[in-house]
Amino acid sequence: MGVAAGETSNPEKNIPKAIKSTLFLLITLFIGTIVVIGALIPGSSKILTESPFVSILQNIGIPYASDIMNFIIFIAILSGANSGLYAASRMLWSLSEDGTLPKVFSKLSRNGLPIYGLLLTLAGGLLSLFSSIYAESTVYLALVSISGFAVVAVWLSIGISQLRFRKVFLASHPLSDLTYRTPGYPVVPWLVIILCVVSMIGIYFDPNQRIALYFGIPFTLVSIIVYQVFYRRRTHDISTLAD
Repeated sequence: MGVAAGETSNPEKNIPKAIKSTLFLLITLFIGTIVVIGALIPGSSKILTESPFVSILQNIGIPYASDIMNFIIFIAILSGANSGLYAASRMLWSLSEDGTLPKVFSKLSRNGLPIYGLLLTLAGGLLSLFSSIYAESTVYLALVSISGFAVVAVWLSIGISQLRFRKVFLASHPLSDLTYRTPGYPVVPWLVIILCVVSMIGIYFDPNQRIALYFGIPFTLVSIIVYQVFYRRRTHDISTLAD
């Protein structure tokens, strides 16, 4: 939704509507699924060692339950991959437009696609796939760890950014100029920050997940350093040209 906000024709109307509908669907699908599984499968059941969805379908007599669920999972994976492909290619385009990445990634096709960003994203995805086969315990493990850490780190940065944005915005604008306001501000962003910090602490105490911190934190620090060096150099070049 954040990526699509820059492309929608009427963000003031469409983005709040998308947020509410997406939140409703996620709560219904995730919480609803847990309720259904908990109601149909006893906690002491031995079938918990396999997919609960397959077990439920088999118990009610639906044939080819495993094949049906595999097909559904396959479609879900394709949907998730398509979403990630869209977001990554558009982010490359946005960073290129901002001057952070080379201008080649801001070029669009006749259909409005960031073609070079799309090709780079596809190449990265394929290389990641190959790493799961040929470098499972090294490169692939690092990529998965960084990806898992990024989920928490990104939401942490979103919470901090929301607090910072409201403070900077109100310094030069009245609150009434803010068309869409975060419900429950500042409780919601602070709650996000606290939960993300708690999640990171929990990751550290889980031996199976701790490696995400070992790879994720250095990767984040290197990214910040590279950005700061590049940003300051770009700022210096712009100020020099202005002089």
